[in-house]
Amino acid sequence: MRHTAYDLIARGDAFVVAQPDAPATRHQVDTDRNFGLPSALYGITVSCYLGFLVIVGTAFANPGLAIPLAIFALFIVAGFGVPAIWTRLAGNTTAPQTLGAFGRSGIMTSTGRLAPRDATIQVLILPVLLVVWGLAVALIAAVVT
Repeated sequence: MRHTAYDLIARGDAFVVAQPDAPATRHQVDTDRNFGLPSALYGITVSCYLGFLVIVGTAFANPGLAIPLAIFALFIVAGFGVPAIWTRLAGNTTAPQTLGAFGRSGIMTSTGRLAPRDATIQVLILPVLLVVWGLAVALIAAVVT
């Protein structure tokens, strides 16, 4: 036999109580503007991207390429510089992971913990391949001409 809420209250097995007070609304948001990786990985990434521009600019030295390469360099610096400034804004109480902490624990991703070696490979594979590609193109251009 099913009992309704009213039956339980009538028998004394349940009680109607006042709704508890809601916690005070908190408008302050805790911010973590860091990206979880050590700053050294970002530095290596920026170095690889700028290195590619240096390789291509040197291999195909042409006054017509000066402005496009300068624009690309500005985009790279801005693309990494603005987030670097963003992590240092007031209210950010966290700091980037040190290389030692990263080496011990890796990084937590949305799919689970990632080992330091795997995270480093994922972060640096594109920049390193870009430098290798730039070297290959420069070598091919040097051999062909």
